[in-house]
Amino acid sequence: MFTDFISKILFYFEAGGFVMPPLALITILLWYMLGYRFHVLKRGNKRSVRALLEKYKQGYDKKPSGIIDDAIVKALEVSKVKRDDLRAYLDVLFFEHKKEITKYSKTIRILVAVAPLAGLLGTVTGMIETFDSLGNMSLFSQSGGIAGGISQALFTTQMGLVVAVPGLIIGKMLDRKEHNLERELNQITDLVCSMKENSRN
Repeated sequence: MFTDFISKILFYFEAGGFVMPPLALITILLWYMLGYRFHVLKRGNKRSVRALLEKYKQGYDKKPSGIIDDAIVKALEVSKVKRDDLRAYLDVLFFEHKKEITKYSKTIRILVAVAPLAGLLGTVTGMIETFDSLGNMSLFSQSGGIAGGISQALFTTQMGLVVAVPGLIIGKMLDRKEHNLERELNQITDLVCSMKENSRN
């Protein structure tokens, strides 16, 4: 069973030509980065930012389970210390969070764009081999010919799309999650600064 699977993979790579190893590497990198972002982009408690702030302010001692929970706890701790530049301090405090949630986002977009282009390169190479076979009359060559050229063209096109389409869809979903987290981090800054100003008055 396992040996059959390996032999099918090897056949797939051989049929796809020289483009298949780079496409396989792109696939591995892409899914690693998507998995990393999926793991990192955890909001935590599902309550609204305002409700969470009130709960933690009243002594809610549950351990933070995500980025927003953690940011609220840190922001409230900082606000207890009297600072005139609280907003700037919170921006610096949340910089690591914002850096973490944006990690690999650009690289994922690049890989999603590169995968179909690599597949297209394999397609063009396969078609060139096909036309060479027609010119040389090697129609029934066992190791190549028309069949080899067309199979290479189809395999690489398929592989490029198989890599790019799921990567594009999941990447967009994670980007939307990232934007929501950034917006909520900015909301935490505004609310904590507002609470601090109201406590002074």
